[in-house]
Parts: sequence; C-alpha cells; structure tokens
Amino acid sequence: MTNSFTNNNLKNLSVEKFDWSLVQVEMKNKLGSDIYESWLKKINFVEEFNNYLLLSVPTRFIRDWITSRYLDQILKIVKGYKKDIIRIEFKIIENKKNINEINELSNTSKTNENISFIKDSYLQYNRIDPNKRLDNFITSSSNKLAFEASMKVSENISHYNPLYIYGGVGMGKTHLLNAIGLELKKNNKVMFISAERFMYQFVRSIKSNEMVKFKEYFRNTDVLLIDDIQFMNGKEAMQEEFFHTFNALLDKGSQIILSADRAPNKLSRIQERIKSRFSGGLVVDIQKPDIELRKKIVENKSNELNRLYPDQIKISKEIQDFISLEISASIRELVGAINRIISFSRIYNKMPSLAETKVVLKDLLNLNENKVTIDLIQTLVCKFFKISKNEMLSSRRSRYLVRPRQTAIYLTKILTSKSLPEIGREFSNRDHTTIIHSVKTIEKLKERDPLMVENIDKLKNQILYNNKENEI
Repeated sequence: MTNSFTNNNLKNLSVEKFDWSLVQVEMKNKLGSDIYESWLKKINFVEEFNNYLLLSVPTRFIRDWITSRYLDQILKIVKGYKKDIIRIEFKIIENKKNINEINELSNTSKTNENISFIKDSYLQYNRIDPNKRLDNFITSSSNKLAFEASMKVSENISHYNPLYIYGGVGMGKTHLLNAIGLELKKNNKVMFISAERFMYQFVRSIKSNEMVKFKEYFRNTDVLLIDDIQFMNGKEAMQEEFFHTFNALLDKGSQIILSADRAPNKLSRIQERIKSRFSGGLVVDIQKPDIELRKKIVENKSNELNRLYPDQIKISKEIQDFISLEISASIRELVGAINRIISFSRIYNKMPSLAETKVVLKDLLNLNENKVTIDLIQTLVCKFFKISKNEMLSSRRSRYLVRPRQTAIYLTKILTSKSLPEIGREFSNRDHTTIIHSVKTIEKLKERDPLMVENIDKLKNQILYNNKENEI
C-alpha cells in the first residue's frame, strides 16, 4: 500500500471492483456442479485489496475444507481475471447481515480524507475469529494449564503479564489467543496480530516515514496479542522498537499475550532482554495431545458433522477410536484426518471401512509399515480361539480349526497389503483359490452371524492396537 489514499484513488478502486460472479460461473464449469453446490457456492465476496481478495464463508469447517482442496484452483481462476491478485483470505461470517456490516465499515473508511496504510489494513490486524472461543476449546491434562491461564486473563486483565503460551504446531495456541481477544474486546481495545505481520508493518512504516503513527497505533491498545513470536528473529532495529513498545504497554497496564513454538529461553536470534521480559510473566506450555484429548476432539468433530449433515455423515465409533489412537502428532492432523474421511464418503457415497481408512490416512498414521504382520495376526487369532499355531497351519480340516484359519486369512487380507500368493505361502503354501474361498466365507458369515462380526471386530482391535495397551 502507499502512504495514504486520496479520494480520487478510492474512486478509481471502486470503479474497478472485482466481479465475483464471473469467478463463480467459471468455478462451476471447471470444478463441477456437485463441488460448486456443496462448497463453493457458499463463498461470498467481501472486499478487494491491492493484491488479495477477502472472501467469506459461513463456518470454519467450510473454510478449512475449501482451503485444503480448492484454494489453488480458485486462485488460478481469479488470476485469470486479475493477475495482480496473489492470494485469497477467508473470513468466517455467519450471515449476510455481518457481510453488510463489513461493507458499511469499508465504505465508511473510504470517506476519510487520508487513510494511512495501518488504518486501511484493519482487517489484516483484527484477525479475531468468532468461532474460536473459550467455550469450544476442548481440554485435557495436556492443555488444561494453558486454558486456565487464558480464562484468568480473560476475566481479569493484567492478571498475568505477559502471558506466554508455547507448544508445537497445531496444538491450539492460536485458538486460545483468539478466544482471549474475543472476550476482552467487549470492553477493551484489542489488537491480534502475527509476528510476521508486525514485522511487515514495521518495515512499511520505515519506508513510508510513518513510524510515529506505527508507534501510536501499537502503544495505544489495551490488549496486544502476538502469534508465533518466534518469527520475530534477527532485524535488530525491529526488536528494539518491539522492546520499547512492550515496556510502554506494561507501564500503562495493558495486557500482553504471546504464543510461540518454544519456551522463551529457547528462542533464537532474539535479544536476551526481550526473552527476559517474556519469562517475567506466566509461561505455560501446551503439550502433545494425550489420548483423552484426541478422543474428545474426534468425537466433538464427528458430532458437529452429524448435526450439519444428519442423513449423510456418521463416522463409526470404530473409525473414531482408530483415528484417536493412531494420529497423535497434533490436533490439526486429527481434524485433517476427519476431513479426509468425509471426502472419501462424498466420493464413494459410503463411509470407509477400517481397512479403507488405513489407506486414506496412510501418510498420517503412526503405524510402522511392518507393525501388522501375518505372524502377529496368526498368533492373536490362535490365542483368541485357544488353538496352537501348528494346528492352524496344519492340513487338518476339523471345524474347530477351519474357522480360525479362515478368520486369520480374512484378517490378513484386509489388514495387510500382501498378495493372495504371499498370504497362501504364509499359511503352509495354500493355493490362492483357498485364500479367496476363506475370505468369501467369512464375508458371508458376517452378513448373517452377529457373533462373527463381534469376533472379527475384537480381533481387529487386538491386532491394530496390540502395542497401544499401555496408552489406552
């Protein structure tokens, strides 16, 4: 942006307003009517800035779905109409009334004689998402301390100052900062900004000789929330300004809340005096999500989807448990896994089985490639049916041996990637036609025998979660 916009500049911008309807038509043609009606139709145009579009969608889930699957294609279509657009940003707006309010606010700002780049970019600063609240932040022992501290700060400004929350990627730090901002903005002047954006505006201020306005803008706030503070490394002049801004806010009793991916003393290329200030308040960490938290999140997300699409989407308890147990890296990966399951169900008009789920989520799973082995399956099936492995692999055709053998073959087929001949070799060199017969027999039995279904499910859980018993 330039230093300021004149009325003439603004008139020219309004004349060249982006025609979103053209993009809608092309999205429908290129991505198909089904995708357009299900997802893309819900996108509304809000505002065009110098090099990006601000669009709105009604829910966070729709935003995440669109950005993870269609954003590149949408941007490509948009650039076909205006090459200057280099990115798209989404805002959650639940109804058209809110869109009108934003448009009115934009129109009001355009009537000013001079609008500095800071004031004009209010949407970039006020990143507060109404959907990220304290009441929908799911807690367990792994994140409870950070949540309780956030609650205290929301109730009593400057209770802990600064509040420094750290943890790995996708653990909920941004959600907590957003929730604090949402609560405190009711009675306070709140600014929520990323460290990257803070640095960008600092550099712009220097280049455009706007440092006085920059200082006023940041030092006159009641609550300053900065996300991903670890990116504020290097650039000594910027750190110098941040240090003085930090002190000025503390002196006037303003609340400062920061998030980072590591503890203050682990921050690299950041001045020692700044790290010391960070450590002077309350430092809390969000640990890797435990099994309790993962189960709560998956259940909550599944129930949310079921409410949105009551007759279409219902993730089984088996799949929920599988996702909760096997995807432990971050909350974001959990949500991504559920999105993939939903995508599968829309493409194939059915919910995936456990075996299909393993394929869909293969790159996210913590399972080692060789964790589920034929030997493990044989051992657990023999233990379940109380027979020896020698008896299972023998040529005897007694009924009490045939059914366990067929069960083991069936489980090997659905839980491993082994070919029919490979499976046959592991079962005393049986022919591949025997393997096919065993699989079909068990599938038919499952259709009419509830006990067989129950036994298969129990065995699948034992096989898949064999090394997870302590975690459960």
